Amino acid sequence: MRNKDVEIEKVDVQDDPEEIQNVPDDMKRIAPWTQQITIRGLLASLAIGMIYSVIVMKLNLTTGLVPNLNVSAALLAYVFIRTWTKFLKQAGFMATPFTRQENTIIQTCAVACYSIAVGGGFGSYLLGLNRKTYEQAGVDTEGNSPGSIKEPGIGWMTGLLFVSSFVGLLALVPLRKIMIIDYKLTYPSGTATAVLINGFHTPKGDKIAKKQVRGFTKFFSISFLWAFFQWFYSGGEQCGFVQFPTFGLKAWKNSFYFDFSMTYIGAGMICSHLVNLSLLLGAVLSWGVMWPLIGGLKGDWFPASLPLSSMKSLNGYKVFISIALILGDGLYNFVKILCFTARSIHVGAKIKIKTSLENHNNQNLDDLQRNEVFIRESIPVWIACIGYILFSIISVIVVPLMFPQLKWYYVVVAYILAPSLSFCNAYGAGLTDMNMAYNYGKVALFVLAALAGKENGVVAGLIGCGLIKSIVSISSDLMHDFKTGHLTFTSPRSMLVSQAIGTAIGCIVAPLTFFLFYKAFDLGNPDGEYKAPYAIIYRNMAILGVEGFSALPHHCLQLCYGFFAFAIAINLVRDLAPKNIGKWAPLPMAMAVPFLVGAYFAIDMCVGSLIVFIWHKLNSKKAALMVPAVASGLICGDGLWILPSSILALAKIHPPICMNFLASH
Repeated sequence: MRNKDVEIEKVDVQDDPEEIQNVPDDMKRIAPWTQQITIRGLLASLAIGMIYSVIVMKLNLTTGLVPNLNVSAALLAYVFIRTWTKFLKQAGFMATPFTRQENTIIQTCAVACYSIAVGGGFGSYLLGLNRKTYEQAGVDTEGNSPGSIKEPGIGWMTGLLFVSSFVGLLALVPLRKIMIIDYKLTYPSGTATAVLINGFHTPKGDKIAKKQVRGFTKFFSISFLWAFFQWFYSGGEQCGFVQFPTFGLKAWKNSFYFDFSMTYIGAGMICSHLVNLSLLLGAVLSWGVMWPLIGGLKGDWFPASLPLSSMKSLNGYKVFISIALILGDGLYNFVKILCFTARSIHVGAKIKIKTSLENHNNQNLDDLQRNEVFIRESIPVWIACIGYILFSIISVIVVPLMFPQLKWYYVVVAYILAPSLSFCNAYGAGLTDMNMAYNYGKVALFVLAALAGKENGVVAGLIGCGLIKSIVSISSDLMHDFKTGHLTFTSPRSMLVSQAIGTAIGCIVAPLTFFLFYKAFDLGNPDGEYKAPYAIIYRNMAILGVEGFSALPHHCLQLCYGFFAFAIAINLVRDLAPKNIGKWAPLPMAMAVPFLVGAYFAIDMCVGSLIVFIWHKLNSKKAALMVPAVASGLICGDGLWILPSSILALAKIHPPICMNFLASH
């Protein structure tokens, strides 16, 4: 906890008393950056980061679809510290005031921690190296060599994360002023988080926050108790409420059922209606139409003797058509963002000189103060450059030792290209809120898989994909946090330090969280709950890079061409059609997920969307206030039950009842 009598630094303010009155009280006196990072804040960050690491790991290993939880993390940070200060006050102790800067630091550190669980590759390129995924991809597949197996291990996973994650923190630090102040990029997620935090730390915001906290606590309790209740009935395969045949047994066999998951309902409340409806459309198109039709062609399109889980039978169509949709959508948006970025920079450079003086004169006092705080405590460029070079050298030495298939010169080229790729991605994210890191990673995957050859291509492609994705994603996330810090008067130095602390915690917590699931549950089972769909997708992308189209089952190439073209066409409709038509165009990336996973979670997400829609119709003002809190409560309650259920599974304690459903005849 901070010392109550610490010296407080003042922000330079003009002498206009009316302007000073407009500045919030806690903005007139801002603590130095070293005092914005507190012991209680770090402890709160650790707790939130661990909780959210479990939640996002579950999402990663079940559907691979993780909503943006930044706002939820900021709310939880407020809940933690307000509860702590209230407890101390009731015990007769004086608590240090909770400021928006401390709230921002906790949110930044916690998000950095659980972001490692999201983007660390545990459900995609790292898990794609294990034996189970190798066998699912087909042991007789030419490019799927037996030497491309590396079983998960806490030691090597933690080491890989440490040598690869910190490079991205320093890639764009020298450009922070250009991105935030000069180009005035909005970074919608960072701005939304800042608006929430600023709203909390006002007299009116305190009343609003209390309502949100009560809503969060109520639905957290309901969700946790419901998950606990469901556990008793899940004692066996295909047992429990998660297998409830809501629309009949025939629909259930094709994965169309409501599985009572509070996590997906909460995620559906956070995601937009378009995302949820796109998921449902993809589910209907795949599991409702295509897979029953293709499955009926057994013996014609693929050998009847092959199991449906083989990559040369029905499962191959599921995987590769999903890849076609993902690549079509990713390639279109990749090119679009690059063009948009280049055009915006070109236009901005032409008008910058003419408008800079005018903008300075038109800036209000708050903007000038924010810029002053943001620039005053600068991060020396030489520190960022030396740090980037040092971490890059460590990575160039360590990664090829861990994975001999990835040659050291490939890693050198990756780190030379990474800053420019990071800039493109961060600039695009600032304009559109779209983090395209996975698409940069996929380009690296195909290139390295093709260059490394049949024996080494799969491992080189998967690990190279992870390196590029990690740098590009983390640097973009840091710019989002810098935007939040800029709007909440938080020092960039404290933001960078808290991001580094959160990243270090995440490099330890994420592998431990993954192994909790890995030891307690059957990961990668295509018929189980934890399908880990992106593990098989990424491995097959690497095989495709090595083999070319010979890896595809019969007639799959034509279908892939069709869905690739569909993804590009639907994006063109969204961008070029009139707004009232384009806004209804589905999202191909979202449509692709249920192609492999199933329809059940799309139904859950749509239930969440329906709740939000009805709530807005009944009371729009209350819905706007309470939806983030209720959704966070549902996600956190259900997610927290994973910890005790995992411990019970590891202790060989099984649910006492199996509830399932049979046809009456």
